[in-house]
Amino acid sequence: METAVKTIWGVDPMHSEVEFKVKHLVISTVKGIFKEFSATIENEGEGFEKAIFTFEANVDSIFTNQSDRDNHLKSADFFDVTNFPTLNFKSTSVTKKSEDTYKITGDFTIKGVTKTVELTAEFGGVATDPYGNVKAGFEITGTINRKDFGLTFHAVTEAGNIVVSDDIKLNVNLQFAKQQ
Repeated sequence: METAVKTIWGVDPMHSEVEFKVKHLVISTVKGIFKEFSATIENEGEGFEKAIFTFEANVDSIFTNQSDRDNHLKSADFFDVTNFPTLNFKSTSVTKKSEDTYKITGDFTIKGVTKTVELTAEFGGVATDPYGNVKAGFEITGTINRKDFGLTFHAVTEAGNIVVSDDIKLNVNLQFAKQQ
């Protein structure tokens, strides 16, 4: 019996982005990104059904286009970057749902709290760039509840509106390069 070849894929940060969205005052959406992150995929064979996806973001690189808000998010009210400088994800299972869709289940750690989450990955395919590098693309989406991870800051306006919703939408576009 032949052993499947293990392939390592490293993220191409120049062609990737990590975005999150949260409702503010329940009437509008605020977007943010993490500027510094790393990700890998380890898989055997051609498909990604048995792959291990890992991801880490530097919380201090959070950017919402408002420095006061960024600093508040880095504070102990939210991410507490001094004590918890990174957030991490590692898949525990990958299930192929259709030709280009996977369900990725894994352990997500934010602020020292680890919870199992399910994410949807749209597989964009594999292509070779002009320099001969083999690339694979995924758009990974999901929703997490920030309070599940100890991000419990809560404020209400005088009119009774919630300042920040509990649900955080994730939209992570990652292009990976096959490592030689």
